[in-house]
Amino acid sequence: MGIGITGIRFDRGDGIVIMRGMSPEAPKVGWAALLKPEWLPLLAVLLGGVLLHSMNVMMLATVLPSIVEEVGGAALMSWPTTAFLASSIVAATCTGHLTSQFGARSAFAVGALVFGAGALICALAPSMGFVVAGRFVQGFGGGVLSAMAYVLVGNAFPEPLWPRVGSLLSGVWSLSVLVGPLVGGTFATWGNWRGSFYAVTLAAAVLAILALRSLPRARGERGAGRDGKGRRIPVGRVALICAAIAVMSAASIAFTPVAKAGLFAIAVAALVAMLALDRRSKSPLFPSDAFSLRSVTGVALWFCLLVSVAYSPLSIFVPIFLQSLHGFDPLGAGYLVAGASLGWTMAAVAVAGLPTRWSDRMMVVGPLAMAAGLLGIALFMTAQPVAVLPPLIVLTGLGIGVCWVFGVQGIMSGARSGERDLASGSVANVQQTGFALGAAASGIVANMAGLSSGLTTGGIASAAFWVPVSFVSVALVAAVIGWRLVVLSRRRA
Repeated sequence: MGIGITGIRFDRGDGIVIMRGMSPEAPKVGWAALLKPEWLPLLAVLLGGVLLHSMNVMMLATVLPSIVEEVGGAALMSWPTTAFLASSIVAATCTGHLTSQFGARSAFAVGALVFGAGALICALAPSMGFVVAGRFVQGFGGGVLSAMAYVLVGNAFPEPLWPRVGSLLSGVWSLSVLVGPLVGGTFATWGNWRGSFYAVTLAAAVLAILALRSLPRARGERGAGRDGKGRRIPVGRVALICAAIAVMSAASIAFTPVAKAGLFAIAVAALVAMLALDRRSKSPLFPSDAFSLRSVTGVALWFCLLVSVAYSPLSIFVPIFLQSLHGFDPLGAGYLVAGASLGWTMAAVAVAGLPTRWSDRMMVVGPLAMAAGLLGIALFMTAQPVAVLPPLIVLTGLGIGVCWVFGVQGIMSGARSGERDLASGSVANVQQTGFALGAAASGIVANMAGLSSGLTTGGIASAAFWVPVSFVSVALVAAVIGWRLVVLSRRRA
């Protein structure tokens, strides 16, 4: 599920332009204004870039069981996702620098080619290790495509059209929930999962050619840090985030509980060190009170991180549980799991206009609904009838959908003076970090439950219970944090 923020642009600090609500003076225009012939190719390229990046999350979830069946690597099932997300985080911090140095058109085209190269590595992979490597390359290219699309909205379209274009970019994330399983499931059902990656490679190459023909050469602004100098890519802090994700992923294949616990502790230490460095940096990634339990923004960041962690295992392991335990074909399993993302989208739209008293309740109700959905999946994944599973999967998505927007609102509304833009820019980093940490943690649980020895019936059945049930506690902690956020927000009001 992606984040789309539309309206007037501002530089979030690393050169990436994000859209915010338009000024009252800006004239309102209709959708017909976007249909000018000179804008249609540009719009198609931007939407294509975001779709290419976003659809691959669900596409991988759909074909992953087929990949494991052919090349092995059941113990590494969470690694392709964590590799993709980790490199996307790196790309997000580099995009502004790339725009300044090479221009938006060249950066977007190179991002598409890198994405296609990663897909080609996956298509040719003889082992799971090559799939992980390909996904890491894909993640960087996809991160550039997604972030660059928002940069180009501000550079290529007149201001009155920014909300319309931003809405289309946001809508593409919902469309990807349908396209990803369709592409992956179709090829996997035909017994040719590699074909889905070849198709992505071809699509990325076409996108790069169209980008070179349609996009402007615009270069991004060189934002200044607190010391007035040009901002630099925060290599050390981004490296610590990626190291934490990598170490936690490595814990999933450690042989002893002591080794797993040690690697987990190292991952936590890396994240703590990153926050300590960020608070002293003149060009921070996060607000100065990030993850403080005494401030609205700090608690809201915790909230968004925890619900992201709790949500992430669905797309990795539930498809293989459905295929192995209930005989679903890849396409059916992919669309069933996509129900969680659709639930997220529908719920987010439904609650957007709720009054404060109801939005406060959603901060607790949402995580509790996620906990109920995950618990139900754990209890009924191996049982019959299978018809009980779709509502539970959708319930998990509805849970995060009804509360996510209010968590994001807390991050931005509670920001200290001069840090509103910084707080807004931290949302995507926290979301992707939460997804990556959740994927890595679910890999640890799955391997401890029995998947480390391969896709045996007993191992899958055991993992089908322990993976979702282990994240119930994360959702419950998120409910407590949500209540804390409500209390702090009311005190501040």
